[in-house]
Amino acid sequence: QVQLVESGGELVQAGGSLRPSCAASGRTFSNYAMGWFRQPPGKEREFVAAITWSGGRIYYADSVKGRFTISRDNAKNTAYLQMNSLKPEDTAVYYCAASTVKWRPMRTPDVDYWGQGTQVTVSS
Repeated sequence: QVQLVESGGELVQAGGSLRPSCAASGRTFSNYAMGWFRQPPGKEREFVAAITWSGGRIYYADSVKGRFTISRDNAKNTAYLQMNSLKPEDTAVYYCAASTVKWRPMRTPDVDYWGQGTQVTVSS
């Protein structure tokens, strides 16, 4: 089992920045790629970004490329999502995910473990 706990979501103005984090515990963190998904109000959950153990492969959704940066600190078993130039359409519940799929961007069926989610609200 892997437990994932997100933190760092909050209300921010458009153009601002946030850096949610995801703390992992349980089974070996190194076995998993870490990712972020989001679910806007009334919409399906969608892929945002993912990173392999070594950081050698990083994937982003087109909608966040150039604005968001995913990273991980394996010594702390923690993943981060630096979000800059936030837009109102980035408003969503952001979920941390762990998956053994490393060779392509994660899809929701690939995810082995989910966090509980953290709310990010971007006001215009």
